[in-house]
Amino acid sequence: MLVAGIDEAGRGCVIGPLVVAGVMMPAEQLASLAVLGVKDSKLLTPKRRELFFKEIIGMVQAFKVIKVSPVDIDKAVDCQVPLHKLNRLEAKTMAKIIEALSPDKVYVDAADVIEERFAVHIGECFSSVKPLIISRHKADKLYPIVSAASILAKVERDREIELLKKELGDFGSGYLHDKKTRNFLVDWLKANGDYPFCVRKSWKPVKKALSERGTVQQKLF
Repeated sequence: MLVAGIDEAGRGCVIGPLVVAGVMMPAEQLASLAVLGVKDSKLLTPKRRELFFKEIIGMVQAFKVIKVSPVDIDKAVDCQVPLHKLNRLEAKTMAKIIEALSPDKVYVDAADVIEERFAVHIGECFSSVKPLIISRHKADKLYPIVSAASILAKVERDREIELLKKELGDFGSGYLHDKKTRNFLVDWLKANGDYPFCVRKSWKPVKKALSERGTVQQKLF
């Protein structure tokens, strides 16, 4: 039996892509990931993630990474309503990875508050495969195969962020809770009248600031 794990990085950020990664290996080899010591990528240092990345690539039978651009995210998301449309976009992206890998069973980190509903949304996107989908919250902590996928996704996103910083300057983590990120967005908008290509303009605070730019009542973030 072939088993896959899928996870994402960058779902909640305002700058940069959403990165979704999947890895697959025979069920009888899954224990080797636990022996290796993989864990949720957020619990690892960048250096450790890079080391794990190389080891995971060498261990798994197959892997696939999809990077969803801010432009494509903006097309799918309307922030006047809850972010269920982002859930659907993530489910569709995971389905593409599953079809590419073609596993018998797949573990995914559930984006929906209702775990089973997220599995249904993924299944609705299939055209050629019908694996068993196990959708769980915090799957990256529960299943080493998902932990491995989370590491690939996080490393790939970090690399994308570093490339953007070389082009645009240091904007911090790319999340709105980061003061450096907020200051970067404020300064860029004041200087250019619009955001750079890597910003998700559909995010509600970003959209609001853009619509109010130049007005007296404007208060950014």
